[in-house]
Amino acid sequence: MSLPVLNQRFRTWWQPRRGLAIAEACVIGLVAALSAVFLKVGSGWLGTWRVHSTHIFPVWLALPAIGLVLGFVAGWLVDRLAPEAYGSGIPQVKATLANVPMKLSWRVAGVKLLSAIIAIGSGMTLGRQGPTVHVGAGLAAGMSRWVPTSPDHRRQMIAAGAGAGLAAAFNAPIAGVLFIVEELLQDLSGLTLGTAIIASFIGGVISRLLGGGSLDLNLQLVKSSSQFSIPEIPFFVLLGILAGLLGALFNCGLIFSIKFYRKLHISLPLRVALAGFLSGVIVSMLPAPFRDNTGLRESLITGGSQPTVAAIAFVAQFILTLIAFGSGAPGGLFAPSLILGSCLGHIIGVSEFYITGAGSPTTYALAGMGGFFSAVSKVPITAIVIVFEMTTDFNLVLPLMIVSVAAYLVADKVVPGSLYEKLLELKGITLTKEAPMEGALTKLTAKDVMQERVETLDAQMSLEEAMQSFARSHHRGFPVVEDNKLVGIVTQSDLLKIRDRNLANDIFLKEIMTPVPMTVTPIHTLSNVLYLLDRYQISRLPVVDGRRLIGIITRADIIRAEADHLNCDNRTPKLRPEPSYIVYQTRSPSTGSGRLLVPVANPETAGILLQMAAAIARDRHYEIDCVQVMLIPRHSSPSETQVRTAKSRRLLRQAEVLAKKWKIPLHTQIRVTHDVAQAILETINEQHIDLILMGWKGNTSTPGRIFGNVVDTVIRQATCEVVLVKLGTTQQSFNRWLVPMAGGPNSPLAIKLLPALITLGNDPQIHLTQVFKPSELKPDMSVSEQAIRHLMRRRKLSSTVVALPVQANSVAEGVINLVKTEGYDVVVLGASQEGLLQQAIQGNIPEAIASGVESTVILVRGAINAQR
Repeated sequence: MSLPVLNQRFRTWWQPRRGLAIAEACVIGLVAALSAVFLKVGSGWLGTWRVHSTHIFPVWLALPAIGLVLGFVAGWLVDRLAPEAYGSGIPQVKATLANVPMKLSWRVAGVKLLSAIIAIGSGMTLGRQGPTVHVGAGLAAGMSRWVPTSPDHRRQMIAAGAGAGLAAAFNAPIAGVLFIVEELLQDLSGLTLGTAIIASFIGGVISRLLGGGSLDLNLQLVKSSSQFSIPEIPFFVLLGILAGLLGALFNCGLIFSIKFYRKLHISLPLRVALAGFLSGVIVSMLPAPFRDNTGLRESLITGGSQPTVAAIAFVAQFILTLIAFGSGAPGGLFAPSLILGSCLGHIIGVSEFYITGAGSPTTYALAGMGGFFSAVSKVPITAIVIVFEMTTDFNLVLPLMIVSVAAYLVADKVVPGSLYEKLLELKGITLTKEAPMEGALTKLTAKDVMQERVETLDAQMSLEEAMQSFARSHHRGFPVVEDNKLVGIVTQSDLLKIRDRNLANDIFLKEIMTPVPMTVTPIHTLSNVLYLLDRYQISRLPVVDGRRLIGIITRADIIRAEADHLNCDNRTPKLRPEPSYIVYQTRSPSTGSGRLLVPVANPETAGILLQMAAAIARDRHYEIDCVQVMLIPRHSSPSETQVRTAKSRRLLRQAEVLAKKWKIPLHTQIRVTHDVAQAILETINEQHIDLILMGWKGNTSTPGRIFGNVVDTVIRQATCEVVLVKLGTTQQSFNRWLVPMAGGPNSPLAIKLLPALITLGNDPQIHLTQVFKPSELKPDMSVSEQAIRHLMRRRKLSSTVVALPVQANSVAEGVINLVKTEGYDVVVLGASQEGLLQQAIQGNIPEAIASGVESTVILVRGAINAQR
C-alpha cells in the first residue's frame, strides 16, 4: 500500500465521527457526574462543619470569621490560578459556545470545583449547579483538545459537558438536554442532541447512584401533599406574575451589586472575603434554622413553616444572594432562585388556603420554584422539567406550566434579555444574534476582506525600475497611481510583452500599463467581486473610493474569508475593550497655547525624548502631558486591577525635574489599560493634544506592520501632529542634521520643528537634500532653497544651512548613503502625502532608513484635519 494512501486513511480515521462523538459524550457524562458528586459532598461537609462550629464558638464570631477566611481563600484561588472561574460560570460557557475567545480548560474546571466548594461551604447563599455546568464544560473542552476535531464538534462537546453537569447537579437528564437547546447552544441538529442526551443521561444516572441528589427533597411527602384543581388557576397566575416581577427585580439587583463592588476598587479575594463576612453577620442575626439551607428548603416545600418565616426567608435569601453573587464568588444562581421561588409559593399557597380553605402550600412552593427560576434564567421549559424531574409528580405539571410561563412573560417584559448576556456585557462582551450561516459571499463586502496596505507603482516610474520592483516582490501585478489616484494596473504579462518587443528601458510605466482598470467599490459583495474575477479572468481587483485607491482584493482573500466563515470566525463577537483607567495624575496650571503629549516607557530613552519635548514645548509655548501606560491581562478590568506605580512615578519625576528647570507646565498621569494605543488615543482626545512625540525602536517583528501595532495605530488614528523618534544606536549627538525634502504639506512641519530641536546640539549644521534620479541632468533645488529662505526669515539662526542635491535610484538608498558618507547625527523625514509619507504608510522607506543608519531618525506627520 502506497504512502499517500496510508496518509489519506490516517486523516480519514481522525475525522470527527459519530462513534467518536458518542464515546466522548459517555466519558464527559461520567466525569461531569463525578465532579458534581464531589462538589456536593465537599460543600456539604464544609457546611456541616461550619454549622457545628456555632455550637463551640459564639455564633456572632464563628459565622463571620469563617465567611471572611474561606471567602478570601476562594477568591484568592480564582484570582491567582484561573480568573475565568469567577461567578456562576454559565456566562463563560455561553460566551465560549458563541466563539468568544475565553479560556475553558481542565485548569479552569479544577479551580472552579475547589473554589466553589470553599465558597459555598463558607455559608454564602450561592448554588452549586452553576459551577457544575462550568466544570462539566471545562472538562469537555480540555478533553476535546486531545482529539483533532472541527470547531463545531468541539462546541458540541462543550455543550454536552455543560448539560451533563446540570443533569448531574439536579438528577435531571432531560433538563440538561433542554438547557443546552434553550439557552446555551440553541442547536437541534442530530449530533448535538445525541451527544447531549447521552452525556446528560450518564451524568444523571451516575450522580444518582453515587448519592448526588439535587435538593434532598422528601419525595414521598411531596407527592402526598401536592394537588391541583381548576379554581386554583387564578392563584397560580398571580404567583407567576409576582414571580416574574420579583425575578426581574432580582436580576436588576444582581447587576447593581456587581457594579457596586466594582466601585470599591478592591481585588477579587477581598471582595469575596467581604461578601463572606457580611453573609456571616446577617445569618448570625437570623433564627437557627436559617443556618442550614437544606432543612429550611425542605420545611418550606413541605409546608412546615409559617408564612412569616417564609417571608423572612425570602427577604434574607434575596439580600444574601445579591451580596454573595455580586462579589464574583464562584457559585451559581439556580439553588437561590429555587429557594426564593419556594418561599414565594409557600406564602401564596398559605394565603390561598386562608381565603378558600383549599389548596396545598406544597404545590404552590414547587410551582413557585419553577416560576422564579424561569423569571431569573429566562428558560421556562427547562424550569418546568427540572422541578418535574426532581419530584416525578404529574400533578405538578399544569401548575408548573402556568406559573413558569406567566413568570417568564412578565419578567421578559419588565427586563428584556438574558441575565447571562447582561453579565457578559459587564465584562465588555456582546453576543450578537446572527442569522443562519448563508455563506461569506453574500454577507461580506470588499471592504471587509480587502488588503488595506497596497504596494503601488508610480506612473512616472521607468520600465527598469518597474522590473526591479517586481523582482523584489512576490506580487504578479501592481496598481499604478498618479497624484494618489488610480490610473492603471501593470502585471508581469505586460512586462514580458514589452521585453519581447525589445523596447527601450527608459520608457515610463504609464505607457505600458493597462489604463482604466476594472475596479470595485468598498460596498461590493464578495459574490460580485468573484463574478468580476471570473468574468474577466483576472486574479486581483483594486478597491477604490471615487478614484482614490483604498485597497486591493484577490481570489486568495475571498477563499480565506469563506474558510473563516465556515470555521465560525466571522461570527466571533467582538470584545468591546474597556476604557483605560487613570490611577495616578498630577496637574499644573494651564498657561500654554497648546499641549504636547509624551508617552514614556523605557527609562533609557525617556530622558532624550523629554528633552526633545521640552525644546518643542518651550519654542511653541506648549504645556507637556507625560503619560505612563501599564498593561494588564484582558480578563482583568482596568478600573479594578491593583497595580504598583512606584517605578512609573520615578520615571515621571524625570519629566517633572526637566519641566521645572525650563519652567514649562507639566501634567503627568499613569493609565491602566488592555491596549497601549487605545490609552494613548484616549489621552489625545481627552486632553485635546496638539502634538504627540513618541519613541520607536526602529523595526517591528509584527507581520503586516511598518512601525508596530501601537505606533501604526496612533499614526493612523491620531488627529494631532505626530513626531516619531528612533534614537541612534551610537553616542547621542545632535550637531549634524539632514532633512530630505519632498515638497507637500509635511515638509514645512519638519522645517518648523528644526529651530526648536537644534537647540539640543552644539553649533548645529543643517543640510537640506533632494534626491534625484541619475537620468536628471539638472536637478531642481527650488524646494530646498525656498525652505532655507523660510528658515532664515522666521528665525535668526546662527547655524549653517545648506541645500544638497543627491542622485540615487530611490529615496531610501540616497538618504542612507548620504548619512553613512557624511556622518549625520539626525535625519528628519518631513514627508508629503504624495511622496515620502504615502510610502511611509504603504511601504517601508522609514523602516529602511531607520534600520540602515545608526543615526537618530525623526518622522513628522501633520495633523490629519490640517492635511484634508
